Amino acid sequence: MLSVVPQTQAEEPDYGAQLMLRVKAGDGASFGRLLEMYHPAMVRFLYRKVQNRALAEELAQDVFLRIYRSRATYEPTARFNKWIYQIAARLGSNSRRDRKHERFQESLDDRDVDKPIRQVSDRRWSVEELLVYQVKLDEVRRAVESLPAKQRAVVQMHKFAEMEYAQIASALNCSVPAVKSLMFRAHETLRILLEHMAA
Repeated sequence: MLSVVPQTQAEEPDYGAQLMLRVKAGDGASFGRLLEMYHPAMVRFLYRKVQNRALAEELAQDVFLRIYRSRATYEPTARFNKWIYQIAARLGSNSRRDRKHERFQESLDDRDVDKPIRQVSDRRWSVEELLVYQVKLDEVRRAVESLPAKQRAVVQMHKFAEMEYAQIASALNCSVPAVKSLMFRAHETLRILLEHMAA
């Protein structure tokens, strides 16, 4: 009688790794899909580490920039989830360490009685500011997600992953003028969709 061995997590399809392998093969749209799937989770994860929404957004962009830069050497030796969270954890820890060093340096500076007292502004956002920011960010994301696939991929690569037009053109296997045209059309659509936010 054959025994049924339950499928382990390691045997389940690793969709993130599959997408990353497509990115490695030159499929830029798959990188856009990775951004859609993981960017919100990365921001939440990093916010818990650094307690600063703007910094968490910045670090999340850095995570995806590092992932894109490592595409040529990527090998799925570990699950994609584990790999991306390791990168994010390292960046979050480094950022927290650097900020501690800055605060320590400021406290040393303040001990010099000959210097005027430094007024360090509170960089933390109020609850109301965070809520307004999150609502606006969600609305922008929904607008970007409503774009046609190629326009959406171009916007995500340029704005979220901070890729240059030439890099995007290479990833999408098209010309730089084509990327600029896609970006222009995407901006026109987003301007119309989000014009109420400019008021």
